[in-house]
Amino acid sequence: MPDQEPAPSRSERRLSTKEAAELLGVKAETVYAYVSRGQLSSRRVPGGRSSTFDAKEVEALARRNRRVGGGSPASGGELSVRTRITLIDTDRYYYRGVDAAELAARHTYEEVAEWLWTGQLRPGTDFTAPEASVAVARRAVAALPEHTDPTDRLRVAAIAAATADPLRFDLSEEAVLGTARILIPTLVAALPPMRPGHGDEGPLARRLWARLSGREADEASLHVLDTALGLLVDHDLAASTLAVRVAASARAHAYAAVSAGLGVIEGPLHGAASGLVHRLLLDVLDQGDAGPVIADELRSGRRIPGLGHRLYAGEDPRARALFALLEEIPRAAPALAAARDIVATTARHTPLHANVDLALAVLTASSGMPATAGETIFAVARTAGWIAHALEEYGELPLRMRPSGLYEGPRPPQPLPE
Repeated sequence: MPDQEPAPSRSERRLSTKEAAELLGVKAETVYAYVSRGQLSSRRVPGGRSSTFDAKEVEALARRNRRVGGGSPASGGELSVRTRITLIDTDRYYYRGVDAAELAARHTYEEVAEWLWTGQLRPGTDFTAPEASVAVARRAVAALPEHTDPTDRLRVAAIAAATADPLRFDLSEEAVLGTARILIPTLVAALPPMRPGHGDEGPLARRLWARLSGREADEASLHVLDTALGLLVDHDLAASTLAVRVAASARAHAYAAVSAGLGVIEGPLHGAASGLVHRLLLDVLDQGDAGPVIADELRSGRRIPGLGHRLYAGEDPRARALFALLEEIPRAAPALAAARDIVATTARHTPLHANVDLALAVLTASSGMPATAGETIFAVARTAGWIAHALEEYGELPLRMRPSGLYEGPRPPQPLPE
């Protein structure tokens, strides 16, 4: 009897795509997504089109997914989520390894978004929305009360646009990217322009400007707005981004995931912070001195917004980039001076630095925009980042964003209430 070929050792064992997907608890498409991200290696079957995967690699990835997604319920540590999108390190931050401030200064918001989504630059890319999507979003927004905040309008527009997209439940990368390229311009188009008949043409920054300011936009101001959008695309796992990943973990479609993010940014400690700084800045401009304004804020027990950031020991790099551009715009000089006065007055005894909310407030206050404009800029910009995180989460184990509660109530059994 001829010698039999020895069975492959455990270290050499190969898995089919189906076996790897079952072990990881994902679809076959997600297995290949892991390969494209460098998280798994594959080997083509000789003479065939299918691939095999190293069993040890697949098992190690499955263990990492379980560890990251579940963790120890009693550990009390911060939630960590593996990501390849944004790194924040030593007062700088990077999109897929590239300095984010430099990228935003040299490329349009749309190009930065494409880089975040695909890792490829698409020079000259332009986001446009089909008339059907814009029409349904505008009808829904028009039905809201006149005093409705822009973020509420954006949230309603996102939900309305979803109803016009029968393919919204397709979570493949190609479909989600198609949704993103339609949803973002739809959100902007759904906001009423400050001057009727303006704001439906040109780059996204120009279209957004027409919905934030009644002034005609010069190229320098548009560049500041466009750069602000690029700088704000993503910032690691901010509260709204975590909400998006939770929704995506439950396999909510992209419109619903974005809606989850929009629901979080209204908090005064997140997207709405720039509106608080905008009003503070106007008070300083009105009084000509930050001293009494800061004193009134502190007397009322309020913290001074626009200063400090828990992730940066020094100045927020986003603020630094925007201030540099705003210095080139003459009409921004008074607001810039007021911002410096706020920093100098508040940081007299404690080292504090400007954050991006203060820089946004300088932009909005000097451009004739309302106090809510900074929140709108933030929401539109961050939608691209939310899509990037949703895409990443669709490639992970479903429902992994499910922490365990630490129950501290009365121990059962308790008597029924009477």
